[in-house]
Amino acid sequence: MRGYARQEKPHGDRDDFANLKKLSPYVWRYSKRVALALACLLVAKLATVCIPLVLKGIIDRLDISQQSGTALSPESLSQNIVLVAPMALLVAYGALRLAGGLFNELRDILFARVRYSAMHQMSVDVLEHLHRLSLRFHLDRNTGGISRDLARGTRSLASVLNLMVFSILPTLAEFLLVGVILLVRYEWKLMAAILVTVVIYVIFTVALSSWRMSFRHAMNKYESDANGRAVDSLLNYETVKYFSNEHMESDYYNKRLDLWQSAGLKTQISLSALNFGQGAIVTMGVTVIMILSAREVAAGNITIGDLVLINTLMLQLFIPLSILGSVYRQLQYSLADMDLVIKLLDKTPEIVDAKDAKALQIENAHVRFRNVNFYYNENRQILDNIDFEIPAGKKLAVVGPSGSGKSTLVRLLFRFYEISSGSIEIDGQSIAQCTQESLRREIGIVPQDTVLFNDTIRYNIAYAKPDATDEEVLAAAHSADLSELLSRLPDGLDTVVGERGLKLSGGEKQRLAISRVILKAPKIIVFDEATSSLDSQSECAILSALNKISHNATTMVIAHRLSTVVDADNIVVVENGRIEESGSHEELISKRGLYNKLWEMQKSDSAPAEASILS
Repeated sequence: MRGYARQEKPHGDRDDFANLKKLSPYVWRYSKRVALALACLLVAKLATVCIPLVLKGIIDRLDISQQSGTALSPESLSQNIVLVAPMALLVAYGALRLAGGLFNELRDILFARVRYSAMHQMSVDVLEHLHRLSLRFHLDRNTGGISRDLARGTRSLASVLNLMVFSILPTLAEFLLVGVILLVRYEWKLMAAILVTVVIYVIFTVALSSWRMSFRHAMNKYESDANGRAVDSLLNYETVKYFSNEHMESDYYNKRLDLWQSAGLKTQISLSALNFGQGAIVTMGVTVIMILSAREVAAGNITIGDLVLINTLMLQLFIPLSILGSVYRQLQYSLADMDLVIKLLDKTPEIVDAKDAKALQIENAHVRFRNVNFYYNENRQILDNIDFEIPAGKKLAVVGPSGSGKSTLVRLLFRFYEISSGSIEIDGQSIAQCTQESLRREIGIVPQDTVLFNDTIRYNIAYAKPDATDEEVLAAAHSADLSELLSRLPDGLDTVVGERGLKLSGGEKQRLAISRVILKAPKIIVFDEATSSLDSQSECAILSALNKISHNATTMVIAHRLSTVVDADNIVVVENGRIEESGSHEELISKRGLYNKLWEMQKSDSAPAEASILS
């Protein structure tokens, strides 16, 4: 449905701590590497904080006048530089700077594998989870909107890890180290001033950033909505063209981008207010601290080196703190984006294998629908007490008016939905007690609308059997009468069919679907109105190919054109989800019931087809 992005819920109900806890296994699978990275982080910060201490020692040694009361001339100062500032301090200064950079880079290298592996595994898990979700979910989703949210959500994991390891933890470590130094060496007033500044800064940042999040949520919502609509319109390109609704699609896209732009402007204005407020708080705090330090120097309680030390520590502390607001905003954005993926991963698959599910074992391929009832909700029953069987090797046709529930039978046989009551059995085995993989491996289908991957003909045919050889693929293509098509294509089997197979005609796509079934060689085959959208000439060619693959298989045919199923072993007539009558073609004609009525209507509309799916 086109409303996926518009149905996006606000993120006020998200639980960030719970979300991080759910994602922690992606990180802690590399716990040793994480521990080493954190150790490198601490060493790097320790080296960084020690640099001002060494610098203080150098300055105090150079401040000869403080020790002797006399100033040295430039000549004598240069001659006694080794005595004034011992080479050990200068070497230590350089070594600490080098160590800080080295261990920062080691931290990055160690953590890179953690970050990329976490993104990799999360992306795979999300895709696998999407495949596990029911058909009901995929009928409701919007491809463009969800793909955008998935991309943002996967990137958000890397963003959260980067912010935690490269911004938040280093800043916290540095703050603690600076606090220890100031408390040990100087008056408590300095640390109190720093603490008050930091508290005011954090409160202001959190409050204003939380207010700004509503604008970011709005931007995400309108961006997803616009992107989803754009993708949807491109997927339905022909429909848009048929109704000349290009302007309607672009107008909707434009209006959503207008809303996105408006939210973006509010985001930028509030960002400027936040940045100015943060700068003002830091400036006032640093000013107060420097005034207190200068008074201590004037009183002779601390040295010039101490003043330089305090100033350097403040720079080291407030420079990362000044971007903490930006880090907080990015963290909030990433957590909001992550919440989208967490909510998706939290969706429980509607169809799950039973705990003791076993692989389906087929010997005769006898299919039985036993008193099957199905409804989407209690107010809308789709199938009512459906009961029939398809003996091994026989062919059953299901016919009836549109909307009578015929195609629903196919989806239930493939277990895309759970039946409400009754059972569906294959060789006496309830499909609810078999693994979904083994069930679907044993059934082949030629659908009404064959949707292909935007890949080569070879890939699309071999999709039924990925390990098939080129010879097997080519043989299946020839058996489905694709030889003429392949001879006309310069690239043959390597021809790319386009998105959803749009470069091929309806008949060509149906032949390709038939070749898949031929290659798969299942014991049970379903034809879901496989020729209903084709003209008579194409239908005859397709029917001939279908006959080849259904000869020795148990077959269920969902048909709209009764002329294609006159030779079925049994025909079940469904109306309003109920079986109204069943029997062979001749038996049903003689009953003068619904089947006969449909037969007469179709016979008067067009001549019977020249071939039968079951002849």
